[in-house]
Amino acid sequence: MFRFHKRYFLLSFSLLLVEILIALYVRDEFIRPYFGDFLAVIWLYCTLKAFVNLPVKVAATCVLLFAYALETAQHFQLVKVLGLSHSRFFNVLIGNRFEWVDMAAYTLGIATVILLEGWKKKTPAKTSTGA
Repeated sequence: MFRFHKRYFLLSFSLLLVEILIALYVRDEFIRPYFGDFLAVIWLYCTLKAFVNLPVKVAATCVLLFAYALETAQHFQLVKVLGLSHSRFFNVLIGNRFEWVDMAAYTLGIATVILLEGWKKKTPAKTSTGA
């Protein structure tokens, strides 16, 4: 079940760098709030697949349910309920504002993963001809 997959790890690391750059330098009304959420589930998927050997749909479903759970926690103001609203770290980690459009961004991110994984599976592997 557990294994290290170099390609997913490199994708995960690259996406994490993009997410950090977005968080630090992008101050807009689309890229940071929505595209960041779209990329976040793809990053989580790649991170999971880098270390755990799961079928695509199982891994994608787990990540999507986790993202939905976090967004639901925001709806119920979990950070405030836990008395952590003073902590910038937990406000960023868990979030503090529920939005339906975030749920859509998560769903589109995972749909993209499933489409890309399906496309990858149908694409024949390149072979060396030795020429």
